Amino acid sequence: MLLISVDTGEFDAEVSVGELKELVRTAGGETEAVIIQKRSKPDAVSFIGSGKLEEAREICENAEIDLVICDGELTPTQGRVLEKILKTRAIDRTVLILDIFAKNARSGEGKLQVELAQLKYSLPRLQGQGTALSRLGGGIGTRGPGETKLESDKRHIRRRIHTLEESLEELTKRRQRYRERRKKDGIVTAAIVGYTNAGKSTLLNTLTQANVLAENKLFATLDPTARSIRLPDGSEVMLIDTVGFISRLPHFLVEAFKSTLEEATNADILIILCDASDPECESQLQVTKEILKELGGEGKPVITVYNKCDIASSYLLPVTKNTVKISALNGVGIDSLLECISENMPATKKRVLLLIPFSLGSLANEIRNTSRILREEYRPEGVFFDAVVDLQIMYKILDYITTEKEDEK
Repeated sequence: MLLISVDTGEFDAEVSVGELKELVRTAGGETEAVIIQKRSKPDAVSFIGSGKLEEAREICENAEIDLVICDGELTPTQGRVLEKILKTRAIDRTVLILDIFAKNARSGEGKLQVELAQLKYSLPRLQGQGTALSRLGGGIGTRGPGETKLESDKRHIRRRIHTLEESLEELTKRRQRYRERRKKDGIVTAAIVGYTNAGKSTLLNTLTQANVLAENKLFATLDPTARSIRLPDGSEVMLIDTVGFISRLPHFLVEAFKSTLEEATNADILIILCDASDPECESQLQVTKEILKELGGEGKPVITVYNKCDIASSYLLPVTKNTVKISALNGVGIDSLLECISENMPATKKRVLLLIPFSLGSLANEIRNTSRILREEYRPEGVFFDAVVDLQIMYKILDYITTEKEDEK
């Protein structure tokens, strides 16, 4: 495969192409050659200038290249021109990422999200192509909705997009109910987030023996996995493994996976995992923080975890209160991580015994709706509750807290 990049100075082209090579490897391909051209912006017609275009044509002809991947987003015109001149298929970075997502999606929700993202990407590119989108077949960049859907007219695709959005909305509501139930039950959640291939699934497996797929490939995990662990102080926390991030992740892709990514933004604690062995570790950390900010995940306790420290170079990593160095694969530093999670556990719930007068029926209903009820009894003086209540309503129930001794009367 031939990789083509336009270096506009907006990002590090060499690093970005390195990521693109990893994406190609993850998709099952092999990079044969790379072309990087410095320009103020991509050519409006052919993505790269005429000189580099001729160089690319010769490479494709001599190396029998069957796929060209551009490290940027191609317009329909650019894609058609490249395919005509290079006489081979041409796709962009976004299509490659979508292809990997389609390959790795396992749950029903994940597959719906991938199909929605692919259709949203393809819809504006149908202009002028009629129904002749016959380039789909086998190989990288062709997985997903399938030939039938992509050959349909725009009205049919919009209808399908609407159907998918409705289905995902239902799944989002269901996921929200699960989150509300966890909150009501006093379950604290910690989301493991970070750059793709930083070792999130490996960390979850080490902490919980979850047997989640952990591969040395980008986007190996698309569907969130939740497992409960007990911390050194005896408290419990629900760990959630999430889809990885990557630089220049298309906005519509973030939107398509919003219900999944909300597992991270709704967590009580964010564990940002970084690959300390990667020279771009700090920039990847910044990308993760920016995406979390875009998703509304600010204002939560954040633990920064530098993973793969056993193979990292000797450069000094930042040392702060909520910074931990580990090797998820070998179990190094895990005790320190668990202690750090314990220190950041929010005090949101408290178990209390309550005796609510019958005249305060609305307060009794609020306790039922917002608390985990361990025991409820009707007594001559009112309704007795043994409940785990949210601290936010503590001021309403202070006058009605009873004791074990009073309870025995």
